[in-house]
Amino acid sequence: MSRRNSASRQGSSLPVTNPCVSFWQQTTRSFPYLNVNQNESVPTKSKYVVIGSGISGALTTYELIQGGVPPADIVIFEAREAASGASSRNAGHVRPDAFRGFQVYEQLHGRDQALKIIANERLVFERIKQFVETHNIQCDFNPTTTFDVCLTPEFADFNARSFKLYQEAGGDVSHIKFYEGDEARRATRVQKAVAAYEWPAGSSHPAKLAQWLLTQSITKGARLFTHCPVFGVNKCPSSTAEQTFWDISTPRGTTKATTVVHCTNAFAPHLLPQLKSFVTPNRAQAHAFVPPPSLSAENVLPSTMSLRHSLKHFYSVAQRRPDGIIVLGAPIANPNISEEASRARLTTDDGVFNEEVRDDAVNNFETCFPECEKGKLRHGEGLLHTWTGIIGMTTDSVPFVGKIESLPGQWICAGFNGHGMARIFTCAPGVAKLILGGSWKDTGLPECFEITQERLDRLQKGVPGSVF
Repeated sequence: MSRRNSASRQGSSLPVTNPCVSFWQQTTRSFPYLNVNQNESVPTKSKYVVIGSGISGALTTYELIQGGVPPADIVIFEAREAASGASSRNAGHVRPDAFRGFQVYEQLHGRDQALKIIANERLVFERIKQFVETHNIQCDFNPTTTFDVCLTPEFADFNARSFKLYQEAGGDVSHIKFYEGDEARRATRVQKAVAAYEWPAGSSHPAKLAQWLLTQSITKGARLFTHCPVFGVNKCPSSTAEQTFWDISTPRGTTKATTVVHCTNAFAPHLLPQLKSFVTPNRAQAHAFVPPPSLSAENVLPSTMSLRHSLKHFYSVAQRRPDGIIVLGAPIANPNISEEASRARLTTDDGVFNEEVRDDAVNNFETCFPECEKGKLRHGEGLLHTWTGIIGMTTDSVPFVGKIESLPGQWICAGFNGHGMARIFTCAPGVAKLILGGSWKDTGLPECFEITQERLDRLQKGVPGSVF
């Protein structure tokens, strides 16, 4: 499963047509709108077109309708089945950064913006929790805490420095607990822990959340066209000085619209080539693991965690409450795998997984939890499934949100760096507010998230580093 005999697809700017099926997708195959309108011709016109049906596109649509847009005025185009991108392929976390990235954000965006970025992530967790509880959404949402487990003295020093800098800058650390040595090992149950930090976070079934959002809009009259990739968005000849119209071309016809919202994450450069240098597709990988008795029943892990060797060499862990399945995320930067395996991440092909990445993720988990070593497991315990998804990495570690200045009527909410669940629930409502006539101040978002020509020009000159 680690190679595919079609090298030409590695550089494809559209999602591949035959992706793997993630754990989240395996458990939601009965969703009635999974392949809705997959053979229907698209409408010739629509006031609003949202490209992408993941949580970003689904929530943007939901918020537009909440803001007064008639549902029948909205069409959603999805290249594959409903919510088939990163939203249904992640590792199940709703995990804000409490302080760790502060020192790098400060280098990239300045102190004020760095503080706003961290504060916004905390707000996102609160927003998701409130939203799920208010609407009684059955998406396995588990509000709990999370640990940053420092597995090396070097990363313990890095986190201590970030914590100190964040606190000295005025950041709120009242919700963060710190553990060291034996106390860290007892709290996390990881015997290799040097230190640990704990703060509020959660986990969920992301596909169920995306599908709930889509259902709300579809049942009200919005139209979703699945297996309908967008080939291009071109200025319509009938545009006037007062009003620009856009032709959205698909395999099943062309739709004319005045408002186009790009919720395409890693695939944004396909339709917006000016972003090619700033949004890079990166294949992430996750794994489902059936726990032994020592991590089952009353012994399930109460918190999620990130097992960190360094800032970018880390493994995420989330144990699901409904079934006890443990979801393991693999690192972005990994000194344990070959150069070939590292390069293989730079692709849009989520139809395969990498065996080296899989073996390393499982080995790291076994090292941290020795009772999960292969020789100690019964048949039916251990690795259950492996899948991949394409995430969109931005050069300055924050998403692109807002009006595309050079393309009147076009908007974007994309580039989430594999960290979308800690950002989308403010970014998507934010872009909806802007579309409906609000100001950037109305969004409450950090100013550095806004897509402006000034930001793109600055990025063209290069950045000092990245958080992810």
